[in-house]
Amino acid sequence: MNKVIAVIPARGGSKRLPRKNILPLGGVPMLARVIRTAREAGIFDEVIVSSEDEEILELARREGALAHVRPEELAKDQSTVVETCLDVLVSHNSDVFCCIYATSALLAKETLLASGQKFLNDEKASVMMGVSKYNFHPVQALKTDSDGFAKLLFPEYQSLQSQFYPNVRVSNGTFYWARVGSFFREKTFYSNSLRLFDVPKNEAFDIDTADDYQALIDAFEARF
Repeated sequence: MNKVIAVIPARGGSKRLPRKNILPLGGVPMLARVIRTAREAGIFDEVIVSSEDEEILELARREGALAHVRPEELAKDQSTVVETCLDVLVSHNSDVFCCIYATSALLAKETLLASGQKFLNDEKASVMMGVSKYNFHPVQALKTDSDGFAKLLFPEYQSLQSQFYPNVRVSNGTFYWARVGSFFREKTFYSNSLRLFDVPKNEAFDIDTADDYQALIDAFEARF
């Protein structure tokens, strides 16, 4: 039987939006909401929070998660979520893990459970990524050259009707499921055996700026 764990990276030193992982949402730190969602989903043997920050680690303990002290070299702006997860997996034995972002505060336990069940039942998949549709299709993207004029980034689609555009999704900063063995080999969530899981639009918010945070608050208040 697979041992399944959740890994929640929660660095303390975010620059664009200071302390973003523990900013309040409805009076509860975002990280606390994510831990509660992971525990209530009922699919994880352990929920682990990785951080270099003692306030965050203590919050994790209070919420019933395991606190993994992240090395300082993995707490820099250049550190990646892949490196963070590998660091946790070295010392926490498991077969499958789900990396859940600490700002996924509106992610529903039902979505987390459904995605996990789908992944666990798909033996061909190495990774399953939480994704969203684009608001505007990326083949419509424009780039500005040094002369200041805009040009299509993908000119080959210029004369194609929109119903014939490729079916695309984008990672939305909610979660990644992965099989530990293949993750150690590939060291990426963009696996050669990657599946996608559409997360409901009202559960996916990428939080990097004060405006993003306000949009999350507005969505929370509209829901509750």
